[in-house]
Amino acid sequence: MYWSGGVAVACAVFAAVCMETACAQAPGEFIADPAPTPSSHASTLVELSDGSLLAAWFGGSEEGAKDVAIWAARRKAEHWQKPFVLAREPNTATYNPVLFHTGDGVLWLYYKFGPSPMAWSAARRFSRDEGNTWSEVEYLPAGLLGPIRAKPLVLKDGTVVAGSSVESYRTWAVWIERSADHGKSWTKYGPVTMRGLVHGTDQARHGIIQPSVVALDESGQHLRILVRATKDIGHICAADSLDGGLTWSAATPTELPNPNSGIDAVRLEDGRFVVIYNDSAFLRTPLALAVSKDATHWRKFLTIESAPGEFSYPALIQAKSGSLLMTYTWDRKRIRFVKVDLALVP
Repeated sequence: MYWSGGVAVACAVFAAVCMETACAQAPGEFIADPAPTPSSHASTLVELSDGSLLAAWFGGSEEGAKDVAIWAARRKAEHWQKPFVLAREPNTATYNPVLFHTGDGVLWLYYKFGPSPMAWSAARRFSRDEGNTWSEVEYLPAGLLGPIRAKPLVLKDGTVVAGSSVESYRTWAVWIERSADHGKSWTKYGPVTMRGLVHGTDQARHGIIQPSVVALDESGQHLRILVRATKDIGHICAADSLDGGLTWSAATPTELPNPNSGIDAVRLEDGRFVVIYNDSAFLRTPLALAVSKDATHWRKFLTIESAPGEFSYPALIQAKSGSLLMTYTWDRKRIRFVKVDLALVP
């Protein structure tokens, strides 16, 4: 959580946010209660063929610690089952799991591992039986990281468009990794950066990371990424591709705020778009949902969390039933799950 000017200022900002949003909160449930580790973060969520859900996240003593592993839990019959370790690397931390199906029905887990996001590598494993058994871990070639935090977009022809990014010491940039063979091989495109250059000697990082990819048309040629931005930018940013993800415009700020925190977005079956984000330029609270007809002009319609604390790194999907399903970090201690009926989306 980012405390701008100390606790007193942060509380004043939070009070103003509460007045604006009326502090509404959607009902939800913890995936694991109690949690299996002191710290939990960066969840991912996928619906399985039988209608059950599988969530994953990284957990351990604290982010970056050598005991941090990828944990997972399955939800059947409206109940979360006991969590289990899905991946662990010897003597190093893991980060940012991503679960998704490719067009051939294979369920994939991608994750990162290493001493820090500036020095991590990527690994993956797959399941052909919806997560009951898994392949051995495979390490990606240097330079390829796979979907960096949010789920990739799988086009109707099976092409996977994964939003990736690199966090250097001073600047951040987005990359797109694209696979036309269900993830067997990848080609990297980019970088996608903010319009204009950064000048001066400010030590703060500048740029964008962790894209969420949506299709703006039925053909899958017009794509948009919505991305996390550094605090000096203060807004969710967006960039477009008109050729299915091969080339991209520069990124520009949207009307939605962003406090240097992860987001996720989904195109609904009816053609509308929903984004889950922190509705603040400074704090990782509140956590809210906004809807749009064009992925440009947004209307906030529901607050998921509004208490002081950190509610961040959300994952968002639409279930076969039409409902919106989401998981997110709850105060860095647990992962929370929320289901929102489609009728609540205006």
